[in-house]
Amino acid sequence: MDFPGTQPVQSIQEKTATVTDVPAPCEFRVHSCGASSVSLVWEAPDSISKFVLTCSSSTFSRTQTILNSCSTEVADLRPGSEYTFIIVAVTESGDQSPGVAVTAWTDPVPPENIKVEGVDDSSVTLTWEAPAFRNRASYHVACCQDGKTIQEEKTESSTIVFSKLRPGNKYIFKVVTQLPNSRRSKEAVKFARTQTSLEKLLQVLGLKEYYPNKLSLSTVLEIDTRTVTDDPAQSLSALSWLFLKKLMMVNVTARSVKCVSPTDESEDSLNMDIYGDLERFDLNEDYSQRVNPLDIVTALFLCADGFLQQEMALKMSMCQFSVPLLLPHCDSEQSTLMLWALRDIVKKFRPHSLSDPRGFVEERIIETKLPLVSFVRLGDCSISKSQVLNKLLSNPQQYHDTFIHHDMDCGDVPRKISNGLVELSWYLPCGNKNIDIFPEPVAVANLRGDIVKYDTQYSFLCQTSTAVFVFFDNLDSSHNTLTTQHVKTQFYLVANANTKSFNMELLKSTASKMNLKKSNVILKTKQNDADFVKYLRSVMNDVVSKTPINMQLEEVACEFGILVDEDIKECQKAKENADAITVKIQDTLKFKEGQLPLQGEIWKKLAKLEKEECRLRKARNQNIENYKSELQEEKRELRKKQNNYEMSEAMIYFIAALSSSRLERAYFLKWMRMNLDNLTREKLTGLREHYKEKCQESSENKEEIAVLDRQISNSALGIEHFLREMGQFYEAAVSLSENSQSRQQMQHLPRLCAELLLDGFPLELVDGDASNIPLRWVSDVLFQLNTLVQPKNKIKVITVLGVQSTGKSTLLNTMFGVQFAVSSGRCTRGAFMLLIKITESLKNEFCCDYLVIIDTEGLKSPELAQLNDSYEHDNELATLVVGLSDVTIINIAMENSTEMKDILQIVVHAFLRMKEVGKKPKCLFVHQNVADVSAHDKNMKDRKLLLEQLNEMTEAAAKMEDKDDYKKFTDVLEYDSETGNWYIPGLWHGNPPMAPVNAGYSEAIYDFKKNLIGVLKNCEYMTQGNSITEFLEWTKSLWNAVKYENFIFSFRNSLVADAYMKLCTEFNKWEWCFRKCMYNWLTTTETTMSNFQIMKTKFENTDIQDYLQKMKQEASLELDRGEKTILDNLAGYFEQTEGHVYLVERYREDFKNSAKCLRRELQNSVLTELKSIFDIRRGMDKLDKIKKTHTEMMEQKVLNLVEEFKKDKSSKSDEELEKIFEGIWQQTLNELSFEGLQKKDIFSLVLGELRENLKQKGSSLQEKINKVKLEQCGDGHFNMKEKGLFNKVKGLFYAENTRNIQEMANNLIVACSQFVMEKVNKKCDYHETYIQEILNMTDERLKTNKNLGFTQNFELDLKLHICGFAARKFMEMHDSYIKDNDPRRCLEQFKHKYCTDFKDLFNDRDQCQRKAEAFTNLCLSPAVEAYISSSLGTDIVDVMLQGQNALQFSTRAFFQYSVLKQLLTESNFENYVKYICSYECFVKEWIQDQITKQLSKGSKMNELEEHHLKGITKEIIQVITMAQNDTSDNGIKGFISNICVNLGQKLIIPKDALETVTVFSRANTESFVHWLRKSVEEMEESLKTKLKHGDIQSKLRKLRVKPQNELFRRVFGCGVQCPFCKAPCEAGGEAHKDHCASIHRPEGLGCYRFDNSKKLVTDICSTSVNSETQFRCLETGNQYHPYKRYREIFPNWHIPADPSIQAADYWKYVITKFNDQFAKKYNAKPADIPQAWKRITMEQAKNSLKESFSIK
Repeated sequence: MDFPGTQPVQSIQEKTATVTDVPAPCEFRVHSCGASSVSLVWEAPDSISKFVLTCSSSTFSRTQTILNSCSTEVADLRPGSEYTFIIVAVTESGDQSPGVAVTAWTDPVPPENIKVEGVDDSSVTLTWEAPAFRNRASYHVACCQDGKTIQEEKTESSTIVFSKLRPGNKYIFKVVTQLPNSRRSKEAVKFARTQTSLEKLLQVLGLKEYYPNKLSLSTVLEIDTRTVTDDPAQSLSALSWLFLKKLMMVNVTARSVKCVSPTDESEDSLNMDIYGDLERFDLNEDYSQRVNPLDIVTALFLCADGFLQQEMALKMSMCQFSVPLLLPHCDSEQSTLMLWALRDIVKKFRPHSLSDPRGFVEERIIETKLPLVSFVRLGDCSISKSQVLNKLLSNPQQYHDTFIHHDMDCGDVPRKISNGLVELSWYLPCGNKNIDIFPEPVAVANLRGDIVKYDTQYSFLCQTSTAVFVFFDNLDSSHNTLTTQHVKTQFYLVANANTKSFNMELLKSTASKMNLKKSNVILKTKQNDADFVKYLRSVMNDVVSKTPINMQLEEVACEFGILVDEDIKECQKAKENADAITVKIQDTLKFKEGQLPLQGEIWKKLAKLEKEECRLRKARNQNIENYKSELQEEKRELRKKQNNYEMSEAMIYFIAALSSSRLERAYFLKWMRMNLDNLTREKLTGLREHYKEKCQESSENKEEIAVLDRQISNSALGIEHFLREMGQFYEAAVSLSENSQSRQQMQHLPRLCAELLLDGFPLELVDGDASNIPLRWVSDVLFQLNTLVQPKNKIKVITVLGVQSTGKSTLLNTMFGVQFAVSSGRCTRGAFMLLIKITESLKNEFCCDYLVIIDTEGLKSPELAQLNDSYEHDNELATLVVGLSDVTIINIAMENSTEMKDILQIVVHAFLRMKEVGKKPKCLFVHQNVADVSAHDKNMKDRKLLLEQLNEMTEAAAKMEDKDDYKKFTDVLEYDSETGNWYIPGLWHGNPPMAPVNAGYSEAIYDFKKNLIGVLKNCEYMTQGNSITEFLEWTKSLWNAVKYENFIFSFRNSLVADAYMKLCTEFNKWEWCFRKCMYNWLTTTETTMSNFQIMKTKFENTDIQDYLQKMKQEASLELDRGEKTILDNLAGYFEQTEGHVYLVERYREDFKNSAKCLRRELQNSVLTELKSIFDIRRGMDKLDKIKKTHTEMMEQKVLNLVEEFKKDKSSKSDEELEKIFEGIWQQTLNELSFEGLQKKDIFSLVLGELRENLKQKGSSLQEKINKVKLEQCGDGHFNMKEKGLFNKVKGLFYAENTRNIQEMANNLIVACSQFVMEKVNKKCDYHETYIQEILNMTDERLKTNKNLGFTQNFELDLKLHICGFAARKFMEMHDSYIKDNDPRRCLEQFKHKYCTDFKDLFNDRDQCQRKAEAFTNLCLSPAVEAYISSSLGTDIVDVMLQGQNALQFSTRAFFQYSVLKQLLTESNFENYVKYICSYECFVKEWIQDQITKQLSKGSKMNELEEHHLKGITKEIIQVITMAQNDTSDNGIKGFISNICVNLGQKLIIPKDALETVTVFSRANTESFVHWLRKSVEEMEESLKTKLKHGDIQSKLRKLRVKPQNELFRRVFGCGVQCPFCKAPCEAGGEAHKDHCASIHRPEGLGCYRFDNSKKLVTDICSTSVNSETQFRCLETGNQYHPYKRYREIFPNWHIPADPSIQAADYWKYVITKFNDQFAKKYNAKPADIPQAWKRITMEQAKNSLKESFSIK
């Protein structure tokens, strides 16, 4: 038989037949076919074993030969293609038979990559890839289930859709490829399952990924684009998120969410022809873009985790929405009892049966014993059950849609997943008989759907309800459902008798079977809805009042197999853990004393001690440091007491539960909070009522109120108390040694709390009970939080401040959906913070990763107002939270407007303080309970009044803070009364407890939130958020400053310090660049002026006077350029967003002024230097002419003599030539006139300058000067004359001031001596500017120290001493200069060279080599050495400012840190004395030592020298090449002159030596160049060797720019010392307004001792300025003055409080260690060292040093 798909065999006659008739193969057929091959068989003719087979198709042909076989397989064919096969037999001789043909099709292949592209509840879409080789094929697709084919489809495309499938069913799809000849491929199989109704809805709503129970509260609360946009929902997937967004903001319109179609149909309807276009109406409603709100609620509850379910239920109850009681799972037909979801709902109500008419009941609604009345539907019903219920529960004057019904937005959309849902609501009376509908509370349940279909839910309600109302139209056969229930509940049948389907007989029969009375049947006849509802109410009221409560939900649910949401393992385990703690609490006060002992009186005493350590109010006349030591000892004892407590059983359980899994921990905390709330609610209710009564009475009840306040505080018990105890255990443990086992056991606690914070749990920032921050605990928690989230650790902070009970927490809860405790009673005080995550999409806009929300206790609370320190407490809290925040919300309730002035004063103080420390928080005022829609316009007058009050408060606060510059609120921060005020209506719409949240409240809060988000985004001063660690630093420093009374002057912050240090570092870099630029310019200019005569050809007709003027102009331009560069850099620095530059904005002007001061300083220095160089150069011009004349005369005489001898052609020996030269030399000397420089009387010149300097001081000084012989002054040590030393000082301060003046004088003399020696070492002539500079230095130093009170006589004596010494040295310098430049001496020093030249000329010897060597050795080599010396100074400074030295010389503060650290390491007493008593000398020596050490390492100095040597040598070679290429033929003299001109700006060529080299120069230029190059190379090697063996100190002395001076100027600063302890000022820039030091010392180290005991003083000024102690000094006129008002005496000094109690440990350690030595040195008695100081170790001293200088 033929193979399918083949054609019959045909014989084919060859066109070219052979003679022999060869038989063809027979029975040629297809044996089998595959997708890519065909098997063929045939029968061979006799004696033939060779065959030729041809395979062909429409596109190709292929031939093959087959031997000894009657079958073959043809491979590599295309699937689904038709082929023709022709076979011929071939004889041995090559003859062929006729061909026999057969046709066959290869098998098709099935489709590839079949995918399920789309699935919903009733359809599946399949796609596939067509086979690679396809010829007009189609596809046959079958949909099968349970072995049966359900649907079959045929298509030619690669996509197909099967519809009308059943939801939630699995199907098999079989796809085959079919050829036109009906040949099919193998089946390709794909499985797919249709979605259930739930799955489809979840997909449509965009919730599929969250099912089941994966949507968390933290996800919902994240700040994303939906949070701040008003765009309506454009798709169904946006509906659920829009609902959640509104619900979290407690918006009663949350259920009215629907999609907005792209085209607005309402606009079309306006233009519609009402008659002509009626036919265009689609009467069939399209529900595809609408979802029933009940489906959205059900879907969200199915997707939400337990905690989001609780929050949703709570918010829904606030909106008076019904909440789910039984949640259906439509896929599994299972329901869940939502006990956990409803457990957090707490309601207050006042039943009429309550004995106290003013009392109320406050309970969790799920635990309240309420009668439950259920409403269900049987079959279809024309009465809207939900609408009836809404009317039933609403007052006539205030209707509210508690239950969703048909006439609400999308309420008519068929429900898909919410049938079977049982909703719960309740009616709670307010106690007013005229308003209350029901006198007692009642719960109402509403079953959605027909009870026939939802029998389980119906049965559950029957078992748990007091009464069940069944709504129906017609009973039909469904009445069996009613009669099968055998329960004690009362049934009420409610029917609409007006419908056609109503059957009275069937109703009677059913009522009879159910044993119902007539009263149990309610018929709606023709009465209106109001009468019908009224009757229903009466029936319901009657049944509730007579029937006992029957609401055992959980037990009944288990009976019917209904799941309970609380039954999950983690929830039950957490409940057990929480109950294990709370079940033992009988008396809250005793429990706290027994189980939470660390946070009681011990912690409160610690808090008071911490503040007393700062404020020192009780120190009185005690020694401050001893008093502080006693306080620290008390703290140690209290910590010791804490450590003696074993961890209580409750805390062990609590910490163990916190250490469980994340889910279990969350359940545990929730159970704990609910249990503790339940326990404390009853206790607090009575106390609060009693408290209110006392507060409303006269203010004389302070003591009673304080007692009640303590009782309220002690009776309150929440999770914060357990966490507070945990924090105290941790703080007590870390006070122990690091190796302590107790400490090790507590190390994990901060991380636990950080995880809680990350999970959205609030952290107590300020303990309101103790009014303190457990700083170490909070710090370590935030540190661990930073570790958990980094690098995503940027935050911005929002804070709310306001009067108590003005809705602050409610405002935050509504705005951000968070859960701050809301209570009109005061349970917990302080401040709490929590985190809200910013989604990735908004992080770039916000420039942060998290928002930190800080909720604070109310200011001006009535209970605290009765206490003495209430204002201080509020001020502390306000300052702290304002300082921490980026945006501060000031919450003002209109009914509390009388207290607004007080709170404004507190707030203005806080903002003023932040302005001073560099923080610029934004401020927004929220006015609550303003209902009018035109509130903003109507309150224009109020806003104006508010601004006036703010201005008034600002002026008052500024005076209190000693900041009189601030007159208006807008001086302190940016504030616009139009945009900075928001008006919020009241929270409730109606009378609670049945009032929903006011929709206007939610909308106004939302508008405010959008504005707030915009303010956060546009926070100009801080584009980048702070990191968590930076927030921590702010918290530490703010709280530390708050603990001191004088906030502004006690504020220290490491972030501010760090920002200031960075600014100083950058400014110092800019300053050095400016200085270095001017030094280089001046060096080049001086070199050029020194070479002026040599380079005269380059300057054409310019004389040196013109050149000087030109250089002055150029100097001015350079200075302008340098100053502008610094100012531009400064402006650019403050424009950057990194580095917290906004914190140092107040220093900008100081640094601007410093840049201008630097310019003036450099200008004076440069112009003075130019003048001295010019004057000296001009003085040398005459001398140079004389020298040149001498040289030319000598050259001419020698040349004449040589010519004369050459004419004689006589030969002479060298000895004869030398005798002849000697004769000529002497003859010439006798002929020349050697008039040198005129000698000056330096002493007279210096005295004249001094007389001019003191001209303004009066005639008496002039008379004394006239009697003085300066030659006798300045010799030996300067000793002050006691007579006439001081203006006023007597007795007490005489010795001290004498010592200070002597020290100042010694330092000045050293500085002036150094200046003199620098000039002397330059070996130049004297110039009057030198002494002028010295006198200026002296005047500046005397001006700085004028507070020492010295007289004009002292000034004269000091100046005479300095000028005497300087004049003596300058005289020596001048004499040396005249001697060195004596013309005769200059000529004679080159006598030998002239003689040698004479002999060479006479003998015609080649001078090239000798001249080249002479030029190199006499001219180039000394010039190169001088060049290296002039260049090295700035290089050494650069070296010292880089690498390991970069930190210590970067700023004055870092320099201090480096010095003090080294002193501590060396622990050398003499070094400390020198540092303290001779600070300036010490610093100079220290810097010199550091430079020597640095340059001595390896070969650093040699590297710098060789670098310059190599560079200048290279340049010399290049200049030689340039001169060689010069075509002008001027001989050797011209060649050398060319070289000198080109090197004239780099090298100072010795002119005398140059003249001697160029005389008698008749050498060949080419040869000279050769030898000159060689000589330069030899010079380089020679100088290398010489430089390697040089002494560093001697090299440093020769430098033009002294690196030690530059570094000293950089780090020494203004040189002003603290008036109390002599700590040096570290302020950056030269023009700073305030002097400051990072660390102050015990005043005894500055030689202070007590008057009577003569003991060294241990007081530290940074402590004293915050104490009640006093001081007296020369500046106070020997009168005592309060330390706190030290700025009145020393207005330029800023002495902040120590950043911590340990900050001054460094100097405490030093004075303790060297107490006896200091006493001996200062001729005093040893100080009384406090005990606490004696325990300070060297390691603690190092750490305090790091802390003081903010070293990380």
